[in-house]
Amino acid sequence: MTAPRVRFAPSPTGYLHVGGARTALFNWLFARKTGGTFVLRIEDTDRERSSEAHTRVILDGLSWLGITWDEGPFFQGAYAARHHDDAMRLVAGNEAYRCFCTREELDARRAEAEARKESFRYDGRCGRLSPAEVAGRLAEGRGFTIRLRMPDEELAWDDAVHGRISAHGRDFDDIIILRSDGSAIYNLAVVSDDIAMRITDVIRGDDHISNTPKQIALYRALGHTPPVFAHVPMILGMDGKKLSKRHGATAVGDYQDQGILPAAMRNFLALLGWSPGGDREILPEDEMIALFSLEAIQGKPAVFDTAKLEWMNGQYLSALAADALLEPVTRQLGRMGVSAGGRDVRPIIGAVKARSRTILHVAEQVAVRLDPSRAALDGKGEALIRKLGPAYATNLGLAIGALEPIGEAEWRAEPILGALKRQAEEHGLKLGDALQPIRVALTGSTVSEPVNELLEVVGRATALARLRQVAERGHAAA
Repeated sequence: MTAPRVRFAPSPTGYLHVGGARTALFNWLFARKTGGTFVLRIEDTDRERSSEAHTRVILDGLSWLGITWDEGPFFQGAYAARHHDDAMRLVAGNEAYRCFCTREELDARRAEAEARKESFRYDGRCGRLSPAEVAGRLAEGRGFTIRLRMPDEELAWDDAVHGRISAHGRDFDDIIILRSDGSAIYNLAVVSDDIAMRITDVIRGDDHISNTPKQIALYRALGHTPPVFAHVPMILGMDGKKLSKRHGATAVGDYQDQGILPAAMRNFLALLGWSPGGDREILPEDEMIALFSLEAIQGKPAVFDTAKLEWMNGQYLSALAADALLEPVTRQLGRMGVSAGGRDVRPIIGAVKARSRTILHVAEQVAVRLDPSRAALDGKGEALIRKLGPAYATNLGLAIGALEPIGEAEWRAEPILGALKRQAEEHGLKLGDALQPIRVALTGSTVSEPVNELLEVVGRATALARLRQVAERGHAAA
């Protein structure tokens, strides 16, 4: 059997949407699983809205996700002559015909139908013109489109996701396949390209189901067997509506900027509508490929849960060594205008990554540990300060007294913890009441790595200066 050939065919009229990225990923997984070929085709026939900048965003987004293509990128606009030739070949074979009806004439007939409270359908009148009548109109210089003669037969297919889907040719007007300026309509262009590129399986969003009967008719008219179709359900927001900007970020590039790791994004997208079986959620790339199948794609819409994406990203962050995160975290610190001042931030990254969900969150926590004055007081921190009242500043003062005798060379987690425990015991304090004010003063929150480790990564001079500053004011600065 011939190895499968699949394609991802985005339009460069905007960013790479997460829905498009998932479609690309499913094509890529299928190709890698079956030993097939993944073709990238840029459908740039919308000349007014297409741009090189959008093309670059799409290519960069795919590369960031680790979705590599085997052939391409090909640009659909380069094949306009073939599209035109295919249309004319259909005319020559009487599978299509020239339609001389003007837009004004069609609009007038549509208005008449509406006045009769009837739905408008093109009556195929130009398909009944004699050769002499066609020649006469051409001699007059009349403009024309080209319409496909929709066959009076069933147009059905066994969808790899949804099962048997059936339509009938009589349910459609004779569709326009070539505009009056000679350019191809989408359905002709895509079929012509898929035939030329020998595409065997078309994996795409289910918003294309309505196009499929028309495309099957075109395949048959052009003398080719249609490919296998697999229509992937749409992605919804948490409110059950189609995912859009009102739900927040929808572009792959936005999630990259927010600090989502490509491996986590790839894993998350794969599980939007596909199940590997069981309750597994963290899937290395090789296992994802081995387990993938079109049959396991679910027929119902998937829900894009940003909280789950961030949780999954946190799992990937926790598993990475600080060395692997150094470059993206440093880049993010630069965007924030934070300088490490020559410090090695890897120990700080190692201390905070297990409680982080994104690279941005890691960088924010690193920034606070480099400069605790950047700490923003959260609700839990505020609650602790209210609970302790005057004891908050008092306990910070006791902590300062315990920490000051520790020299720079001994400023490590174990000696720090020992000194704080002794101070708490001497003053009859619960260890939590002794440690939590330190955590809030340095981070603004009651949640962080262990306080002794926090003090170690912040450093002696910076930590003591911050604790003194907060103790003098009697509260944590926002």
